[in-house]
Amino acid sequence: MAVSDASAPLAPPDPLVADLFAALPADRIVTDAAVVDAYQHDEAEWAPYGRAAALVRPRSTEEVAAVVAACARYGRPVVPRGAGTGLSGGANAVDGCVVLSTERMREILEINADERLAVVQPGVVNNDLRAAVAEHGLWYPPDPASSPWSTIGGNVATNAGGLCCVKYGVTRDYVLALEVVTAAGEVVRLGRRTAKGVAGYDLAGLMVGSEGTLGVITEATVRLRPLRTSPPRTVVGFFDDLAAAGDAVSRVTARGLHPAAFELIDRFCLQAVNKWKNAGLPDNAAALLLAQTDLPEPGALQEAEAIHAEFVAAGAREAMLSTDPVEAEALFDARRLAYPALEQLGQAMLTEDVCMPRGRLAEMLRRIEEIGARHETFIATVAHAGDGNLHPLMLTPHGDEAAKQRAQAAFEDIIDAALELGGTVTGEHGVGLLKLAGMRRELGPHVVAMQRAVKAALDPQGILNPGKVVG
Repeated sequence: MAVSDASAPLAPPDPLVADLFAALPADRIVTDAAVVDAYQHDEAEWAPYGRAAALVRPRSTEEVAAVVAACARYGRPVVPRGAGTGLSGGANAVDGCVVLSTERMREILEINADERLAVVQPGVVNNDLRAAVAEHGLWYPPDPASSPWSTIGGNVATNAGGLCCVKYGVTRDYVLALEVVTAAGEVVRLGRRTAKGVAGYDLAGLMVGSEGTLGVITEATVRLRPLRTSPPRTVVGFFDDLAAAGDAVSRVTARGLHPAAFELIDRFCLQAVNKWKNAGLPDNAAALLLAQTDLPEPGALQEAEAIHAEFVAAGAREAMLSTDPVEAEALFDARRLAYPALEQLGQAMLTEDVCMPRGRLAEMLRRIEEIGARHETFIATVAHAGDGNLHPLMLTPHGDEAAKQRAQAAFEDIIDAALELGGTVTGEHGVGLLKLAGMRRELGPHVVAMQRAVKAALDPQGILNPGKVVG
């Protein structure tokens, strides 16, 4: 039997971790490697990540402030994290950091029907907030495909979008105020509860989409809308090529129509959903377009008929109107399930997130097909077509290094094509790690320098989620 060497030196305790145990209840802090490892990265394929010194799951603003203050004293990184559903590496750990997960800060603190606002902690799940405010006849519109599990804090940090955003806007449009812990561990309140307010710089707006690089969000006050009561009308179009579907989107937009949701799903995504869920969805067309109108009647019928006409004019193989809510929900569920369904195929998946002027959508879809063929890379595509936000999904066999390199080259070529056509490198997933180079190409050195100056002013030690967004 082996005998341990009692004289062997023990690794010195990490003084930062010791301070955290002194400042917080012990159940907030995790150092067990098996648990910490599960929190070291988000869902971005091939985005690098390091080894955290500890995971902390606080339950209050005061506990968040204590964590950040301790990290500031030691000059150590703190990486904020919500549910970890991100697709850009924005929540990935760096060596020696503290991963600060807000998942246990999940209270809805206030729902004010008169002012049409809610105040929530960052760990509240998007769909849980939507369900809670619906009981008051209200609606929170931002609805990323991850809404059943993504959290409001993460949605704010990435300025998340979703299916309804083509008509109702993205997360930024619904953030009234934020409580934030600064890089010094101080608690500040930004924004206002009033419908209007222009006192000073819009620092709350600055925090939205900053991916935890400027402060840690501990509370959000969000705007609400009246709950929609009109039954929606859905228009479905099947197209034999992606470019024709893109042309249909351009036609609808040019006609001044404004559907509440307008989505594209290609055949590969539909086939994956069918295989995973036995959904019985039609998957023999190159693309399916889904448009939904929520106007009160008779406006809904008029808008649906006009959208249908543009689908036909663009060359749809088949187009139809539906008022069956079960059928419509099944089709929109297919859109929401596209990403996890493709994951079930057991391959590595690199996710793009370019956003185009809607008039260039057809050309961009053509470019994506050409890029996939040139790099011998399988690319499936879903899109928030109505606002030009494309998600090409590149799949490669696990362990195939050559295929990985081809997919990464295709990823960069898609970014270049988007920029050439007047688009942006990210519509809703954020910059994180995967889009750093693309963002620099898009913004240019002078604008990047301005952004880095903001970062340096608010986080002079560079401890807040270092290496992300501005590098």
